Amino acid sequence: MMREGWLFLLALCVCHLAREVGGEVSVNMVGDSEVYMGDSAEIRCQYNFLQNASMVMVQWFVRDHRGSRVRISYSDLTMQKVDENTNYTDRISISGDSGGENLTIVDVKLSDEREFFCQVDGLAAGSNEGKFHLRVFDPPEPPVIEAVNYGVSVTSALPSKVATCEATKGFPQPNITWYRNHKPLSLKHGQVNVITLLSKDSTGLYTVQSELQYKVTREDKDAHFSCEVSYYVPWAVRTVESKTVNISVHYPTNEIKMWKELPVGLVKEGDTVQIRCHGDGNPPPTITFKREQHTELEAYNNLLVLKDVTRRDSGMYHCHSLDLDSVSGDKDVMGNLQLTVHYLDPAVVVPKDSEVMLKGENLTATCNALSSLETSTVWLKNGVEIKNGNVLHLQDATFDTAGHYNCEVTVPTLPGLRTSGSVHIIVQGAPQLRDVKREVDVIEKVGKWVNLTCDVRGYPRPIVTWSGPSISGWREVVRKETEDFVQSIVTLKITRDTDAVAVCNATNKLGAETKIYTIRSIPIVTPAAQNTADNSGVIIVVIIISILLLAILGSVLYFLYKKGKLPCGRSGKQEIINPFSNKEKTNKDDIVVEMKADKTEESVLLKGVNGDKKPPTDQ
Repeated sequence: MMREGWLFLLALCVCHLAREVGGEVSVNMVGDSEVYMGDSAEIRCQYNFLQNASMVMVQWFVRDHRGSRVRISYSDLTMQKVDENTNYTDRISISGDSGGENLTIVDVKLSDEREFFCQVDGLAAGSNEGKFHLRVFDPPEPPVIEAVNYGVSVTSALPSKVATCEATKGFPQPNITWYRNHKPLSLKHGQVNVITLLSKDSTGLYTVQSELQYKVTREDKDAHFSCEVSYYVPWAVRTVESKTVNISVHYPTNEIKMWKELPVGLVKEGDTVQIRCHGDGNPPPTITFKREQHTELEAYNNLLVLKDVTRRDSGMYHCHSLDLDSVSGDKDVMGNLQLTVHYLDPAVVVPKDSEVMLKGENLTATCNALSSLETSTVWLKNGVEIKNGNVLHLQDATFDTAGHYNCEVTVPTLPGLRTSGSVHIIVQGAPQLRDVKREVDVIEKVGKWVNLTCDVRGYPRPIVTWSGPSISGWREVVRKETEDFVQSIVTLKITRDTDAVAVCNATNKLGAETKIYTIRSIPIVTPAAQNTADNSGVIIVVIIISILLLAILGSVLYFLYKKGKLPCGRSGKQEIINPFSNKEKTNKDDIVVEMKADKTEESVLLKGVNGDKKPPTDQ
C-alpha cells in the first residue's frame, strides 16, 4: 500500500508538471460570504479548463486556528466524499455539475468565520485553487445603561464617572457611542473620557462595557445621557440606542429664595406665619433663620413658623446657607424678607360708657381706633346702620334719641381686622305718655272685661299709679319697667253700676302726667223685649204695604167706572165709589167692592193706623 501511495503521488507530480507545461484552469468562488450564526451558507467553486480534462478532482480545505490547512472533502468523477473526524463532517454536503461544485454548511458557527479553499486538479488539463473568506454575524443584546447612584460634584477637578453602558453576546465586536441630550459626545481631554472593556465568552461572543467619565456643570442637572451600540450584520451596520438617564449633579448654592407661604395676603396680629427658604444648590443646603441681628430662630425643614404674631414680630428676617460644597468652602448666601404685622387697636369712644342728656340738648360722640392701615367706621343703633364716619352728631334730643349706640371699625384691605365700641345715651325729662290721647272713653257691655293701658316714658323712670272708684275685679295685670319706660295695664269687669273715671298718674322729679279713662256700661237687652221690638217693626211695615195696596185698588176701580166698564145696580145706574170720600152709601143694593164680607188683616191694620181700632197687641 505504501508503494502504491507513493506511485499515486508521483503520478500527480508528473501531471502537475505536465499542467504547468501545457494545461491551464481558472477557479472562481462565489456564495454567501456573510451569514447569521445558526443559518446555512453555500459556497460555489466554479472552474474552467482551457482544454478538455479526462479526469477532475476537487478538494475542499479550511484553515485552522494554527494556520494549517485541513481537508474537509474530496470528489472526482467516480465519488464524492466528506472527510471523517473534522469539525465539518456532520455539517457539510457536496453537490456538483460539469461547471463547478457547491459546498453547503448548515448551522453556521462562529468558528466558521475562516478561509475556505477549493482546489481543482484536471491532471494534464491543469490545476488551480480558489480562496473564499466566510464571515459570521450574531447581533448583541440591546444596550443596558446605568447612571451612578450618587451625586457628581461640579467642583471636581477631573472628569467623574457618570454612567456605564453594556452590550453583550455580539459578534463581531460591537461598538458603543455616548450621547448627551441625543448629541454624540467626543473625547476631549479634561472634559470627556471613555473607558472600554472587551471580553469574550467560551462561545466566542463579545461583551463590551463602556464607562463615561464626564466633567459635569450646573447645566447638566437637567441633561439626559444615553448610549448607542452599533454592530455589523450581513451587508449592513445597525444601531440600537439605550434609554436615557439623568444624573444627580451637586453644585453650590448661588441664590436663596425667601417667601411667606402663609397666610396669603397681608398679615394681621394673631395670625400664624410660615416663612420658607430655598437655596438653588444641590443637595439643598441647610438653612438657618435669623431676625435682623438676633440669635438664630428655630426652624424645621427650611420652614420657619411664627404663631400668634403681634406687631412686635414685624421686621427683617434672614436665612443663611453656608455651602460647604462651594469651591472656597465658605460661601455664605443669604435671603431676606420684610415682615409687616398689621394691627387695629381697640376702639375708643367719647363719651365713654354712658351719657345723660336733657331733652332738646345736642351731643357729639367720636369713635377712633389706631391702626397700621386705613380704617372705616360706621355707627349703628339697634343693629341698624345710622351713620358713616367716626363722628356722630345727636341734635335736639328726645326720648327716641336714647338708646345703645355701637361703632364698628374695620380695615377694608384686611377684613380680619375689626373692633367696636359703644356708648349708652340717656335722655332726661318729665313723664311723657306714648298715647297722644289724654282722655279716653270706654263703653262696653255689662259683664265684659276691659283693659286700661298706661305707657309712660321719662327719666328718672316715672312712678305710675292708678286712682279711681272701688270697682269689683279691679287689678293690675301687667307691669313692665326699663330704664326710662313704664307700662302698666289694669283690668276690670263692667257691671250695671259701672259708671266711673279711672286715672293713670305718672310722676318723676321733673314733672307729672295723667291719662283719664271714662268708663260706661251698656245694659243687657232681654230676649222678650227684643221680640216685641221686632214684632212692632213688622206690623208697621205691613200697615204701610196695605195702605199702598188699597190706594192702587181704588185707583183701578175709579178708572173702570169712568170708562163705563163696571155694571150698574138693580136700577141700571153705574156708580163709582171714591175710596177716599167720607160719604157713606146707605143703599145696600149698590155694588161697591166685595171686601166687606170678612175683616182682612189689611182692613184691621188700616183702621189701627187711622185710630179707629187698635191691633190686638196694642189693647
